[in-house]
Amino acid sequence: MALTRRQRQVYDVVRGFIARNGYSPSLEEIGEALGLSSVATVHRHVARLTEKGLLRKDANRSRSVEVVEAEPPAAVSLPLLGTVAAGAPLEVFEDSETIAVPRELVGRRRGTFVLRVRGDSMIDEQIRDGDYVVVESRPEAKDGEVVVALLRGREATLKRFRRNGDRIQLIPANPTMRPIDVPAVDVQIRGVVRGLVRHYARPAVARPR
Repeated sequence: MALTRRQRQVYDVVRGFIARNGYSPSLEEIGEALGLSSVATVHRHVARLTEKGLLRKDANRSRSVEVVEAEPPAAVSLPLLGTVAAGAPLEVFEDSETIAVPRELVGRRRGTFVLRVRGDSMIDEQIRDGDYVVVESRPEAKDGEVVVALLRGREATLKRFRRNGDRIQLIPANPTMRPIDVPAVDVQIRGVVRGLVRHYARPAVARPR
């Protein structure tokens, strides 16, 4: 289950407040604890945690924010570095925030990062638009691995890797799309996908690769 750093902070504030006081905090009290002056911003974070099944809130009552799960699944925070295209190549790797991902998806934490997927070229691998992929930073890949590849030094794409002599094929998992076939010198492997985190209103799905 993917949690942004701020969502984790909101969750911890709610849980700690209830443990200390025996009743739920107001949105204003959550905001005050986090230095957030906008109640609408706090409400948005609470709504996201409610969608993920971690909190419950009665819209008709004040102080109705309740903890559903005693603790989110064991997680580690990884850098969320931007968006990668599962479609046509897209310029990515912008600095961003951290995101919590299930610990079992992380092998060696150092050098592991997260990218948000845009596009549907890997749909037959069950990698969908809006998913997050957990990527182990590696400069090389084996045939058949799903990789984040940088093309011509600036465009990143998510595809299955195959080497053919002095050329590289980056193969989509969508029968309506054609492979990208380029000279090996034009491809830089930035990492290999280790896992997938689904982040949407229904219960999150995470599966190791």
